[in-house]
This record gives sequence, structure tokens and C-alpha cells, in this order.
Amino acid sequence: MSFKIYTKTGDLGETGLFGGRRLSKSHLRIDAYGTVDELNSHLGLVRDLQHREEVREFMHRIQSQLFSIGSILASDPEKQLPIPELTEADIEVIEQEMDHMDEELPDLKNFILPGGHPTVSYCHIARCVCRRAERLVVALAGTERVPAIVIKYLNRLSDYLFILARWTAKELEAPEVIWKNS
Repeated sequence: MSFKIYTKTGDLGETGLFGGRRLSKSHLRIDAYGTVDELNSHLGLVRDLQHREEVREFMHRIQSQLFSIGSILASDPEKQLPIPELTEADIEVIEQEMDHMDEELPDLKNFILPGGHPTVSYCHIARCVCRRAERLVVALAGTERVPAIVIKYLNRLSDYLFILARWTAKELEAPEVIWKNS
């Protein structure tokens, strides 16, 4: 028996949460987890472009955790459902990775413009999508129950992606372009 990807249940502009509740596809909750999914796709590209295996493995870990966040956000907050959890340890690992990369980088004394190499640019695009996801989750948390750790994780992840962009530029010997007010 084969599985079909289309269900036709969303043809009228609604989708279902884990737990059965139906929402408009324009609902803030759907926008939030859809943006997390978009971020995950961008991270897949960033991962594929990295030349170091340990970075690719870490990015794979982050992508898995983003699936957990998507599961949390796609679940009806009024029901107790078996969904993956995010922990403070997950955030601490991101912080450790940032500290490790940051040790190799020169101090940042100016704003830098995104770019210098396509891989660096993709890191910055992922960072911006991460910030958008964070803003949407914060907005959602203002109206519905959202675990605070989700917001904290996305905030830390955007910082990680900034450091990753700088570290990748260094690894690729790409210039960091300093912003100058014209």
C-alpha cells in the first residue's frame, strides 16, 4: 500500500494541528512553524555547502532539533501530546560551538555586510529567516501557550548562524566587508 502526500483536507485554506484542531493556513501558529520549516530548508543548503564534516554533522543535529520545534508548534497547546522535547543542554551545545568558532575569529569592532562568498551569504540568509521565525514565535507566545525554551533556542540559533557566517568567511578566506555609513 502506498502513501499519498496529498490529503485534500487543506483545499479550503485550513490545516490540522497534531491533536486534531483545525486552523486557517494564515494563522500565526501555522506561519510560525512554516517559517521554522523554511529555516530548516535553508540550513540544509548551508549544511551541504560546508566543507568540514564536523560542521555538517552539527548542522544535521540542529535540523533535527528544528523538527522538534516544528512538532511543538504544530501541536494543539490545549492537549497533552507525545512530542519531542527541547532542553537547556541543546542550547548549551550551541553556545559551546559558538565559543569554539569565536576563539578563531578577530574581535568584531564594526558592523559587517552579509556576503563575501555564496556560502557566507547563505549563512546570513538562514540567520535572517531564523530571526523571522523567532519574531513569529514571540508573537504567538503573546496569544497562546508556547514553551519559552523554543524562543530561547531560536534566539541562540540566530547568534550561532552569525558566528558561523563569520567563521565560514575566515575558513574560505573570504573578505568581511565592513559597513561604512556613506
